[in-house]
Amino acid sequence: MKSPLLSLPGAVPAEGVDEGVAAHYGDLFREQRALADGTGFVDLSHRGVVTVTDEDRLSWLHLLLTQHVSELPAGEATEALILSAHGHIEHALYLVDDGSTVWAHVEPGTQDALIAYLESMKFFYRVEVADRTADFAVVHLPAGSIAEAPEDVVVRETAYGRDLFLPREDLESFAAAHGPAAGLLAHEALRVEQHRPRLGFETDHRTIPHELGWIGTAVHLQKGCYRGQETVARVQNLGKPPRRLVFLHLDGSEVHLPVPGTEIRLADEGPEGRKIGFVTTSVRHHELGPVALALVKRNVPVDARLIAGETAAAQEVVVEP
Repeated sequence: MKSPLLSLPGAVPAEGVDEGVAAHYGDLFREQRALADGTGFVDLSHRGVVTVTDEDRLSWLHLLLTQHVSELPAGEATEALILSAHGHIEHALYLVDDGSTVWAHVEPGTQDALIAYLESMKFFYRVEVADRTADFAVVHLPAGSIAEAPEDVVVRETAYGRDLFLPREDLESFAAAHGPAAGLLAHEALRVEQHRPRLGFETDHRTIPHELGWIGTAVHLQKGCYRGQETVARVQNLGKPPRRLVFLHLDGSEVHLPVPGTEIRLADEGPEGRKIGFVTTSVRHHELGPVALALVKRNVPVDARLIAGETAAAQEVVVEP
């Protein structure tokens, strides 16, 4: 859905999966600094919004999700995954329960497949699943923001800031009262700095939660059965994941960032060496310069010098080998 905030001065539309909101409003680094200082907001109205209502909502979701949500207190934010039977990540949900309804925002365009799966698992449970994307827009207030959420708006509060499920019709008036707006690129730069994975960016068709550090934050290891749990338990108790997420400091003298999918090799082996990983997200950070998240083979030495395409890179451990 195309955001009305694309009409704000300086707005440059995002592309790809994030189409529909602004990539930036003319000054990427100023927007990053504003978010880091706890001011402004980010328009995430392109994200899907899904609700689950009725009395069995938490106990039912507890059976399907990787997270322990059967006793989730009202107002407490959490995140959860849905895995395939083989333990590969299919969906990521960012949740809060308001006392009568579970609200979740998900990656743009994934809500239809998510809802189809949830509907197929309803059986005799008293639950109602709805796509509320057309009615509600997700807006992000950064950590430290003193802005007050409008009355009766559902808020999902985390260490990284607050996600508001704002009536879509109120988006323009909210922007006028809570600006300046920061674009999605600023939001992504802080996400990369915080080493937070994103579905469809740090994941592919065979990603398991251990590779991205989602154990603990999105996967609860002491809960009952859910699809894919056998893989989670086996890797946790008996082995190691085949890949691990790393944070890369990139050579700042390069004009262009290595795009997602850029192959990573050992610097000692040169650009013709064996592939040991690939870039997942690359950004320009207002303080750190060019940085990226990447997936590399688990056994790559933590002190190894790397190259992403032709760009020199130093790695910082996110997931332990």
